[in-house]
Amino acid sequence: MKNAGRMPALRKDTPILYPSAFQRCISPACGAAYDVDEIRVACDRCGSLLDIAYDWSKVAPPRSWKVFEDKWSRRGDPHCFSGVWRFHDLLPFMPVEQCVTVGEGQTLLHVSPAVGRYVGVKPDRLHLQYEGMNPSGSFKDNGMSAAFSHARFVGAKKAACASTGNTSASLALYSSVTQIMQAVIFIGSGKISYGKLSQALDYGALTIQIQGDFDDAMSRVQEVSRELGIYLVNSINPFRLEGQKTIMYRVLEALQWQVPDWIVVPGGNLGNSSAFGKAFYELHQLGLITRIPRLAVINAGGARTLYDLVEKNGVRWNDGQPDLDRIEHYFQEMDAAGRRASTIASAIEINRPVNLHKCLRALEWCRGVVRQVSDQEILDAKAQVGAGGMGCEPASAASVAGAKILVKEGVIAPDERVVCILTGHELKDPTATVAYHTHDAKYFDEVLRSRGVEHAKFANRAVQVKNDLAEIVKVIEERGRR
Repeated sequence: MKNAGRMPALRKDTPILYPSAFQRCISPACGAAYDVDEIRVACDRCGSLLDIAYDWSKVAPPRSWKVFEDKWSRRGDPHCFSGVWRFHDLLPFMPVEQCVTVGEGQTLLHVSPAVGRYVGVKPDRLHLQYEGMNPSGSFKDNGMSAAFSHARFVGAKKAACASTGNTSASLALYSSVTQIMQAVIFIGSGKISYGKLSQALDYGALTIQIQGDFDDAMSRVQEVSRELGIYLVNSINPFRLEGQKTIMYRVLEALQWQVPDWIVVPGGNLGNSSAFGKAFYELHQLGLITRIPRLAVINAGGARTLYDLVEKNGVRWNDGQPDLDRIEHYFQEMDAAGRRASTIASAIEINRPVNLHKCLRALEWCRGVVRQVSDQEILDAKAQVGAGGMGCEPASAASVAGAKILVKEGVIAPDERVVCILTGHELKDPTATVAYHTHDAKYFDEVLRSRGVEHAKFANRAVQVKNDLAEIVKVIEERGRR
């Protein structure tokens, strides 16, 4: 390992990486550049996060969307079938033939009139981007495909992550399917759903549970990765976010390359919001779109760092000069108060988002807003999504709950086209779903009321009936008349 900020250098027998790609510090005042054959989590000069940037004079960028339509027709090619790598022309940081794919990105943009009515927009204007259709059941596979490909390309033998569940499931899946490298996963104590933990264990990952929450696990995995030279695949890795950009490419593809008015996304570690902003900024620079949609990032009320900083404390990207003192003061107060993230939406139960600065930049590019929603609002929105047949985990429903608030405030107009990102499958966290819909008051109290959820307005409770034909028929007929 060259220094504490880097991972092992590229193998000597590895082909030269794309000369068009390099890593660049996101701070405009610094702008330091690094080769793509190094894995860094920060700039050596100033400590800022890194982007993957492209020199389009060395590789021709796509000039029209037809390039990708042609690839869609070649579904026999695994890289054209992939919902990530068929957009390789927009993320050419390594040769496409060496990219790893397990069929990620076969996702659906679904028009949902019922959810649209719940949110308050016209029925045909609300779209749900359902990332739960990915192989591991969440959006993470988009970024993991990119990070894992790069890890393989630089000769990594182990890959590690801290996780509330979805990242660990995705890393474990890619490691298990490909048998290329060992997965090492750090989780906090009691901070992961069984639906997600079962994937990591079943796929054979080395799972390490430490005392603490996700923020503690994130700090520890970075230390261990530096110490042992393990490739880190959390979203602080800029290659991860390159893969997550493709979620927006597929949204545009589904809309026949028309730009929506709003993208609404849950805010946890802020990787998606950062990646989405970068995707649209780059597309606009390349002339593939004529306008950039607005972005709304939705925090859970129990993990509202971004909301507090942006909406309460006025922190902005400010052309690369955010108020660092104000940010640091916020975290010092949080630590002094012993405030830990707490929400039923475990996937976004994060107080120290590693991509905070990139998200601030995305909000500037996309004229974005931030809102917080309660666990009650999340679960009510989740029930509405589920009633339409697109069941999602609680964190996903934060996007729908947030869109509803923004319509009520008049920020989103009823006739605007809104895309809400559903980040994970319903079976990622079935405990919350069953607790919301169950008759068992004790179970409701233990799982939900302790989180501030007082009622289940949209519960679809099981009907208890005697084991009698007439009674069963009566219930079915009565329900049919409603």
